[in-house]
Amino acid sequence: MKYALILAAAALVAAPAGADGDPIAGQKLFETCRGCHSVPSYTNAFPNYHVPKVGGQHAGRVVAALTAYKAGERGHPTMHAQAASLSDQDIQDLAAYVAAAGAEPHGNAPTVAAPEKAAVCAACHGQDGNSPSPEFPILAGQHRDYLMQALRQYHAGSRSNPIMGPQAKQLSEQEMRELAAYFAAQPSPLSIVE
Repeated sequence: MKYALILAAAALVAAPAGADGDPIAGQKLFETCRGCHSVPSYTNAFPNYHVPKVGGQHAGRVVAALTAYKAGERGHPTMHAQAASLSDQDIQDLAAYVAAAGAEPHGNAPTVAAPEKAAVCAACHGQDGNSPSPEFPILAGQHRDYLMQALRQYHAGSRSNPIMGPQAKQLSEQEMRELAAYFAAQPSPLSIVE
């Protein structure tokens, strides 16, 4: 019953399934993004965590993230400045390019056992973090410290989402660490954008 309620709520707030963008135009726009999102293991200066892998992420999730940065709903000064100059069509174009820039799922067989709380995450993100639905982001293979940063922001309320906020508030620091380690260890199509 609990998972059915989560899925029903998720359907009400899901982002668009894809991007109606031009990946060729998006590739040109991505040039300003390369300094961070095309550098292997590049880290954010403060707080210190790896810049997320965006290649292969669902286009709708890229649109949702850039729109949130543009509106100031996600706190990151550099991303806000970058997104603020983008039109809605620019965001669609970037999302189309980034989504197409992924790789075949890669990674070793995970050695991290699924924590108990992963079952709740599976309702939206898939059992292994490779969300089968374009409405929800792929977590598999993402940098562990980036996943921790996102969970901490949801937990603190500095990053808002009507599903993730309440879910993260129920997690202890240890449970967040376990979830981040588990999803980061899963084979994934996510990559830096070359």
